[in-house]
Amino acid sequence: MQLIELPNIQLNCNGKILDLSKPQVMGILNVTPDSFSDGGEYTQVDRAIKKAQQMIMQGASIIDIGGESTRPGASVVEVQDEIKRVLPIVHALSKLDVILSIDTSTPEVIEAAIGAGAHIWNDVRALTRPGALEMAVKLNIPVVLMHMRGEPTTMNQLACYDDVVAEVLVELKEKIILAQNAGIRPEHIIIDPGFGFAKNTQHNIALLNELWRLNELGYPILSGLSRKRFVGEITACKDVTQRVVGSVVGHLLSVQQGASIVRVHDVEQTSQALAMWKSLM
Repeated sequence: MQLIELPNIQLNCNGKILDLSKPQVMGILNVTPDSFSDGGEYTQVDRAIKKAQQMIMQGASIIDIGGESTRPGASVVEVQDEIKRVLPIVHALSKLDVILSIDTSTPEVIEAAIGAGAHIWNDVRALTRPGALEMAVKLNIPVVLMHMRGEPTTMNQLACYDDVVAEVLVELKEKIILAQNAGIRPEHIIIDPGFGFAKNTQHNIALLNELWRLNELGYPILSGLSRKRFVGEITACKDVTQRVVGSVVGHLLSVQQGASIVRVHDVEQTSQALAMWKSLM
């Protein structure tokens, strides 16, 4: 494992500036009935807004709003249903001093959300749905390209690697080339190794141990391992809400290796850990 200093990057997020020279906390807000950790908790608009405001007070500079679960085996959501879940939250939170990220793979959803005041496209499918690349170019916003093989319904069967870190690097580079060839500006690209997506526990451990290698691609890194199954297996915590300590440690190790953004459920604990780390650095 290598310690990496974060580069001095000021990311223009649809008019708002995000300072990636220091680690930023992205708070997870799932407005879905079936997400693996908090499904059904924030489907009501008032509860979702209250949760977002709480995460902002606890140190989140980004709120990542998701209207479609991507847990293993998750079903595809109809476009209009996803828009109905996401848009009221975006409208309400766009008035606050926070950057809004939309966790979606659907071009129509991100277009509607950006029109309502969102700033970043966080796509677990790395712009592979029809029309996604073209929409990203049209909107001219930062995009998170995540590594995954297949779909949530098939990804567990595709978790086969000879060298998981090397293969993730190669496959992410392919997505980056496709994005740039389509016309997406290099300064708008963020990469995500995709912890838990088409990867078993040993793959995730190897990826976390050598996350620093992703820096050779030259793009800001987002790490999202919050409460995931491999954290539970390592810590013997079957209850997802008990995986806080393991998640915080994983995200701190990610930041030490160059991750600029950590995507978390437990904002307060993560913010405290990062504050302690920054004071020592």
